[in-house]
Amino acid sequence: MKYSPVEVSNNLKEYKFSFKKKFGQNFIIDENIVDNIISKSKIKKNSLVIEVGPGSGSLTYKLCKTAKQVICFEVDTSLKDILDNNLQEYNNVEIIYEDFLKVNLQNKLSQYEYDNLYLIANLPYYITTPIITKIIDEKIDVDKIVIMVQKEVGERFSAKPNSKDYNSLSVFLQYNFNINKIMDVSRNVFIPKPNVDSIVLELCKKEKKPVNDLNKFYKLVRDSFTQKRKNLRNNLKQYDLLKIESVLSKYGFDLNSRAEQLSLDIFIDLSNNL
Repeated sequence: MKYSPVEVSNNLKEYKFSFKKKFGQNFIIDENIVDNIISKSKIKKNSLVIEVGPGSGSLTYKLCKTAKQVICFEVDTSLKDILDNNLQEYNNVEIIYEDFLKVNLQNKLSQYEYDNLYLIANLPYYITTPIITKIIDEKIDVDKIVIMVQKEVGERFSAKPNSKDYNSLSVFLQYNFNINKIMDVSRNVFIPKPNVDSIVLELCKKEKKPVNDLNKFYKLVRDSFTQKRKNLRNNLKQYDLLKIESVLSKYGFDLNSRAEQLSLDIFIDLSNNL
């Protein structure tokens, strides 16, 4: 399988493929980037890899060489002939032409035997957050997520308190995963070329601090960031402000503080005391 811009372009032209903006399609054409993702993912033997949006199969091809089994979810059925051709030498890949967000993932995974589960993908920018949220909400026991995402979005995932990128999603993800940056990726390694650069992140399963009520915790975090410029007193009017202030005072904060100042541990403490 070839990775040069000319070879990939010719392959797509041969099958008369046209890129669809509504699916956020930008295909990787740099083999070095693909190899780096595979190398940094450190896929263990007897593992199952989920890929969302395989495109023409550049990453899929290398995943099949490494993992025991690869399951791809592709919403664009016009890619079927291309993927069948590019992946024809492998019998350890299943391509499901469905919307990943609508799939019963637990049911699908129950059909396989594996030791470790990974999600490794070049995610369409418009659907990045819903995909990761699905993994969390459906309690998919994934060992590691390695994803290429829009740089601006990726920076929010790993943002720290008191930074402009820190928001409720930062807190949610950091509660569930240890997040590390693997590399920056230029917009020039895709066809068609997107308007933004990308970043590859590694999200590893972590030992979580106990939360009494997960739904309450998520709601508290979401409500705290409702209007980012407003303080906690305004955003959390519907809560017991006396209890909230009591917890905040332990950390040197008060109701005039903003959500962006609070760490994950403080949000957990607040939730457990309400």
